[in-house]
Amino acid sequence: MEFLEFVSASPTAFHAVAEVEKRLVKAGATVLKEKDAWDLKPGKTYAVKRNGSAIIAFTVPKGVKGYRVFACHADSPMFKIKENPELSVENRYVRLDTERYGGMILSTWFDRPLSVAGRVVVKKGRGLEEKLVDFGRDLLVIPNVAIHQMREINDGFQPNPQVDLLPLYGGGEAKGRFMQQVAELAGVKEEDVRGHDLFVYNREKGTVWGANGEFMSSPRIDDLECAYCGISGFLAGSQKRYGAVYALFDNEEVGSASRQGAASTFLRDTLERISEALGDTAELKNRRIADSFLLSADNGHAVHPNHPEKCDPANRPYLNGGVLLKFSANQRYTTDGVSAAMFRASAEKAGVPTQVFFNRSDTVGGSTLGNLSVLQVPFPSADIGLAQLAMHSSYETAGVYDLECMTKLATAFFE
Repeated sequence: MEFLEFVSASPTAFHAVAEVEKRLVKAGATVLKEKDAWDLKPGKTYAVKRNGSAIIAFTVPKGVKGYRVFACHADSPMFKIKENPELSVENRYVRLDTERYGGMILSTWFDRPLSVAGRVVVKKGRGLEEKLVDFGRDLLVIPNVAIHQMREINDGFQPNPQVDLLPLYGGGEAKGRFMQQVAELAGVKEEDVRGHDLFVYNREKGTVWGANGEFMSSPRIDDLECAYCGISGFLAGSQKRYGAVYALFDNEEVGSASRQGAASTFLRDTLERISEALGDTAELKNRRIADSFLLSADNGHAVHPNHPEKCDPANRPYLNGGVLLKFSANQRYTTDGVSAAMFRASAEKAGVPTQVFFNRSDTVGGSTLGNLSVLQVPFPSADIGLAQLAMHSSYETAGVYDLECMTKLATAFFE
C-alpha cells in the first residue's frame, strides 16, 4: 500500500517534509526559499519550507478568488535524543539519554525494534549544512523488566521516562560509538557535527489486516494519514477556480507554538507574499481571505471495541465509516453550523460518507491545528479527520476505506 510506504519513508517530520517535497518536484512544482525574492506567476505551483520540518505548497490564484487550504501536521509522539546521549551502565551496557516529545502511550514503546532518524547540522567550509539521517535498521530496544522481578507490572505500573524508558544501544564496547555512527551516516567526521535533532522511532512496518483486509496498523498514523491524503489530493485536484494551499506543519503534538507550527506566522507570511506578487491592494487581500476556506485535518477517536463507553453516546464514529467532522463548544475545533454545512455539501458532491465526532462532555479532548491557524489568518474553517484506534500509541490502527475517502475528499476540495 502506497500510504504505508509513505509512513516508512517518514520516520520524522523532517523526512515527511522531504517526502512531500519530492512528490511536489516530480509533479513540476518550484521550490522556493523564504530568504530569497519570489517571482510568482498566476496558476503556477510552488512550495516553501520552514525549518525543514514544515512545508506549504500552493498555486497562485487567478483573478480575485481566494484559497482552499488543507492543513495537517507531520510530527508524531516519540523520544528525542538529548545532547551527550550515551549513558554507561556498569561498563557493560550503553543506553541513550532521551526525553519525551508529545503525549505518548509509554507502555507501547517497550520490547519493540526501534531506530534513530532526524536532522544533523554539519560544518561545511565556513558555513553549515543540514543533512537528514536514518539508521534504517533495528538499532535499539527498550526492554521491560521481567514480571518475576516486578510483580506489580500488571497492576498500574507507571514507567519513569528517565529510568524505565531509556533505550539500550549496545554492550560496553559501544561506548563512544553513537555520535560516530551518526557522523558516518551524514558523511562527515564526528567533530564536524555541530548540532542535531534526532528521534527514536518505531521500526515496525505497517500492515493491512482483518477478516477482509479492512484495517491497517502502522506507526505514526496520526497525522501522516491526513498528510498523505492531503498531498495526494493537492496533486490530483485541478485547482482551477481557487488558489490551492497544502500546509504541513510541525510541532502539533507539543502545542504548535513554534516558528514552524500552526500557531506561527508561516501560513500568513506565505499568503502575504502571494498577495504582494499579485499586486493586491489591502482590500483585495481581505476579499481573498473572506472567500477562502480551511480544512484542518487531524485524526479523531473511533468507538473502541473493548470500551465503547469512552465515546459520546449519540455521535459514534467507527473505522471505515468515512471522514470525521469534529465539533467542540469550547472551540478546540473550529467547525460551526456554517462550515459544517459547507463541508457536508462538498463531501456529498464528492460522494464521500461523513461521520460526526464529539468528545464526551466529561472528557477534555486534545489540541489540533484549526483553532490556532485561524488566529493568524481568519479563514472560515472546519476541523476534520479520520477515525482511528490507539491514538498516540507507537503502533496505531485505522480503516483502509477511510484512507480512500479522505483522499477523494481532498482531491474534490482542490477542484
